[in-house]
Amino acid sequence: MTRHLADHGHAVANGRVRNFTRHERESGLHPAVATLHRRPHGRDEDVNRRTAEYLRIARGHSA
Repeated sequence: MTRHLADHGHAVANGRVRNFTRHERESGLHPAVATLHRRPHGRDEDVNRRTAEYLRIARGHSA
């Protein structure tokens, strides 16, 4: 007597999910990620200078 159709394992379903996720991963960047990469970098010179001065003081160097 053969097993019922519902009694078989889910090996096919696991393979489909694995192949779908592999395809999505290899298809490239998500549009939201690409948009974030294209955003300009905000460089505030005053904040960078302040950080450099704090690090200089923390290292024990004098002006």
